[in-house]
Formats: sequence, structure tokens, C-alpha cells
Amino acid sequence: MKKILITGAGGYIGSVAASLFLEQGYDVVGVDNFMRGFREPLEYLQKRYDADHMSWYELDVRNVDNLAQVMEQELPEIVLHYAALCNVGESEKHPELYFDNNIQGVLGVLGAMQKLGLSKLVFSSTCSLYGEPERDTLDEQHPVRPTSHPYGESKYMCERVIDWYAKVHGFQYIFLRYFNVCGATDDGEIGDSKNPSFHLMQNAIRGVLGIDEFFLNYTPVDTPDGSPIRDYVNVVDLNQAHLKAVEHILGSDRSDIFNLGTGSGYSVLEIIHEVEKVTGKKVTLKEGERRKGDVTKAVASNEKITRVLGWRPTHTLEDSVSSLVKWYSKHPHGWAK
Repeated sequence: MKKILITGAGGYIGSVAASLFLEQGYDVVGVDNFMRGFREPLEYLQKRYDADHMSWYELDVRNVDNLAQVMEQELPEIVLHYAALCNVGESEKHPELYFDNNIQGVLGVLGAMQKLGLSKLVFSSTCSLYGEPERDTLDEQHPVRPTSHPYGESKYMCERVIDWYAKVHGFQYIFLRYFNVCGATDDGEIGDSKNPSFHLMQNAIRGVLGIDEFFLNYTPVDTPDGSPIRDYVNVVDLNQAHLKAVEHILGSDRSDIFNLGTGSGYSVLEIIHEVEKVTGKKVTLKEGERRKGDVTKAVASNEKITRVLGWRPTHTLEDSVSSLVKWYSKHPHGWAK
């Protein structure tokens, strides 16, 4: 049975990843410092799959010695590095947090892997590093220029660090450059616990369910309805891509980069209309603080990930909205800290 180590396992995407890999028969070792993640999903998964298959540790991945000690004890075959700060608006106000946490986090993970002789890494990256798109859909050859905010810049720096470790120390990686993540597990048991969330669909659903006020904060752009267009990928589909990436990298000696999106774009207002359609309720719109640095349109070309990894999205927008409604109905304020 394969064993994987997931950093940031108590976070939104990492906890859904842990659930999926356990479901597929992997043994999972989760680590999180719980700065932004939560213990509750890991406790839930450990109870569901038992401690023989799910273990977790409270530690900061920037501490090389502590992380190496866990790796030596657990002996994973591969590391999935999800742990990072990822709020664009916050990064604009506190760039020091992002350059410290994200870059030092990668250095900690690589340092611990090097100590133990581990060399295979799947890294959560972002489409933010492409900057303002030059074409309607973004493939992996699009110029990289993450100049609009420190978050994207920090992720690109992480990619460069990992690539140098690959060149010098023989590491092998897969970078998955995410587009906009949405949804929860299909049963609504694990979802986004950020409170407040900074994801559009999550916030619209929280608004329509009366959990919190919903504010429009996008910068008006030149699109048919004046709101930015994004590619929204379901969190289960996204982690299915990680499963494919793990299977691929364990059987290959090459590093690679893949965009991770559906290939379709929806505007902010179209997402709001979808939430209204699924819930049968009207979203009350209030104008909030306008976000800086919004690109007009960011939609993935997923031709490469489909061709090489055989990944295709299987969830619709309606599926994502429905799963989040289930999640927030059970956990209106997310997991308790």
C-alpha cells in the first residue's frame, strides 16, 4: 500500500485531498501547523479510516528537523505540498507573510526530503503567476510574469526553488497550477472552513444562506457583463488530478508542469446567478472594498493534463454549488478552531 505525506492537510484543499487518497486506498500522513488549517477534518478522517491508515502531526514545515523526523518515522514515498498562504488581498497588505511562509515552507519541505533521500514532490501552484493573459485560454507555454500581487510572486519563487533542487539534487516534481477552486466533497462532509472565505462561490452561498453578508469586490473589467471571467474547478476534481499526478510521477523519472482548470470560463455575475438558480434564493449584492490587480479573464487550457495524465473534470458548476450548500448547511461557520 502506498503512503503519501500531505502538508497543509488541515486546510480546505488538503483535507479534501486526504479524504480522496484514503478513499483510493493510500495511507496518508498529514502535517499542519494549524495557523490556517483545522484539526477537526483530520480527526474525522482518522476516525473514519483508523489510525493505521491516517496519521497526522502538528508541526510547521519550515522546521526542517521536525519534518524530517516525521518523514523518518512514517517513510512516505512521495510528498504533496499544499501548505501555503493564498489570499491575494492579504498578500498585498502583508507581503512579508507570503514570502516567509510560502518560500520558507518550500525550503523546509525540500530540506527534510533531502535528509531522508526522498525526491518526488507534487506542488500546489497557481495560475496567478501568468499575470494578465495574452490569449483566451492559458497553456503552460504562456509567459510567466506574476507582477500583480505578492501571492503569485511567492508561488513562482517556490517553483524556481524546486526547479533548482531538481537540477542540483535530482529531485523530481509536478507543478499543478490551479485556477479557481470551488465546491466541497460530494457528501458535503469536508469543505472550505475559512471564515470569512475569500472565494466567490463560497461567499455567495454563505450570503444566500444568511450566514454572512455578501459583498462584490471585483474590479470592473472589459467583459460582456463587466465582471472578471475565471475558470472554476471543483475541489474533488482538482484532487483527482493530484491522484493522477502521483500515479504518473511514481512511474516516471521526468518533472512536468500542468495547468489545472476546466477549460471553461464564467464571470462573477454568472456564478452568482448559478447560486441563485440552485438554491432558489436571491443573492443580496452589496458593494465592498474593490480588489486590486484583477485580470480580465483567466481560463485554463487543459489539453496537456488531459493528454498526459488522462484527467478530465467530472463536476459541473451545479455540482459544486450543491456540495457547498450541503457543507455550509452542516457547518455554517466551518470547522471550529
